[in-house]
Amino acid sequence: MNKSELISAMAEASTLTKADAGRALDGFIKSVTEALSAGDTVALVGFGTYSVKERAERKGRNPQSGEEITIKAAKTPAFKAGKSLKDAVN
Repeated sequence: MNKSELISAMAEASTLTKADAGRALDGFIKSVTEALSAGDTVALVGFGTYSVKERAERKGRNPQSGEEITIKAAKTPAFKAGKSLKDAVN
C-alpha cells in the first residue's frame, strides 16, 4: 500500500474526504518526525512505538576495493509493533 492508497483507505474508513485524510496523514507524519527529531518517543497504545535508536560506530569494508572503513555512529528511527498489531498480523 502506498501513500495515496492509504489516504483512500482512511477516507473510506472515516467521514473524511480524501483531501482531509491527506492533510491528516501529512500532519501525523510531521508530528512524529518533529517528536523524533526532538528525542521523544511516540507511543500509540495497541499499535506501536516510534523511537530513535543510537547505532555505534563500527568497522566496515568498501565492497569495491575491500579497504576497511569506519562507519560513523548514527541515530536511526525505529518502530516496535504493539501487541494488538502483532496479533492482527499473525
